[in-house]
Amino acid sequence: MQIKQTEFVKSVAHASQIPTQAFPQIAFSGRSNVGKSSLINRLMNRRNLAQTSNTPGKTRLLNFYLINQNLHFVDLPGYGFAKRSKAEKKAWAELIDAYLRTSERLRGIVQLIDARHDPSPEDLEVIAWLGEANIPFLVVATKVDKLSKNRARKQLDISLSTIADVAEVDFLPFSSTTGTGRSDLINWIDHVIKH
Repeated sequence: MQIKQTEFVKSVAHASQIPTQAFPQIAFSGRSNVGKSSLINRLMNRRNLAQTSNTPGKTRLLNFYLINQNLHFVDLPGYGFAKRSKAEKKAWAELIDAYLRTSERLRGIVQLIDARHDPSPEDLEVIAWLGEANIPFLVVATKVDKLSKNRARKQLDISLSTIADVAEVDFLPFSSTTGTGRSDLINWIDHVIKH
């Protein structure tokens, strides 16, 4: 698959607002500040279509992007250490849960973790849930360019071993800066939307 056309469609605060076109959907999940927007921009070869921020928790809604006029990328609100009220976090959780449980067009989930750190308890909780949800998913370790090759190999082995305790997963290192992993991720997306 070659990504030739990309456009922002809409931000969604309630499951009833999800676009109704019968296009397959690939969702992107991860902690606040894990680099979701940067990864999506790299996939789309667009610098700022997905809004990036130094402030964790910038994405508070489901953001839909149309790819090649026949596929939606869905940027899910980040979880973890974003400074938000309990009520707002609860609303986020309910929105994500409603989307993941009810979307008939969701074909796969790209679950991001930070390559520099061990997976967080929230990461492992989401990965365990995905392992039982019967939805194809891929764990992508972002920001590998920020580690030396030796350190990256060691840390990725630790992360993969930790994740293997909660679910059987496919695992991919990725860098939004260098493009490492981009073609492999696009191939994975192409595979899941065709099967």
